[in-house]
Amino acid sequence: MSLNRKAILWDNDGVLVDSERLFYQANRDFFRLHGIELTPRQFFDWYLLDDCGAWHLLGVSGAQIEPLREQRNVIYNRLLQEATNLEVPGMADLLVQLGKCLRMGIVTSSRRVDFLTIHTRLTLLPHFEFVLTGEDYAHGKPSPEPYLLGLERLGMTADECLVIEDSPRGLQAAMAAGIDCIVIRSALTEGYDFSGAKAVVDSHAALQAAISQLINR
Repeated sequence: MSLNRKAILWDNDGVLVDSERLFYQANRDFFRLHGIELTPRQFFDWYLLDDCGAWHLLGVSGAQIEPLREQRNVIYNRLLQEATNLEVPGMADLLVQLGKCLRMGIVTSSRRVDFLTIHTRLTLLPHFEFVLTGEDYAHGKPSPEPYLLGLERLGMTADECLVIEDSPRGLQAAMAAGIDCIVIRSALTEGYDFSGAKAVVDSHAALQAAISQLINR
């Protein structure tokens, strides 16, 4: 079957910008304050594969988590403010090329304040029609809700779109919404097979070729 895709919905952290490693660092630094070493594998299992977090390591649950999450968020936002340039090399040029023939939006689980901390110093946002952040939906990834809302904003069907992701829960969200997904792996997801993705690449240099292969099949 030939599909004529007209739009791309992009994840943000780890895809457009190199910020996922800082989110791991923020969580690692937070748990170190409590005498706990959060390993990359634990981060993968509890933040990238699922969205449960590592709060159980502190023996807390429910309403007890929120003030601790806010402490972690302060650390993360500070790391973002201190970062000199998080834009993925070559991403601006890629977006210029894709923007000539495709509509584009951002669908991220990030807090809007963190998203804006990153992008107020970059030049990527003019390439996108809209941005959806974690405050825009009741259920984040791996729920399909974020990407279903993205389709609604575009006024398109799932088979007219592609998703670009970097995490297992992001892929799950795209698949649950019925949208084909390209995944770019990172040091945090190295070796994970991302079963169900239409393409899996290991560098941003390979991303453009993967997109080109899928936008007109």
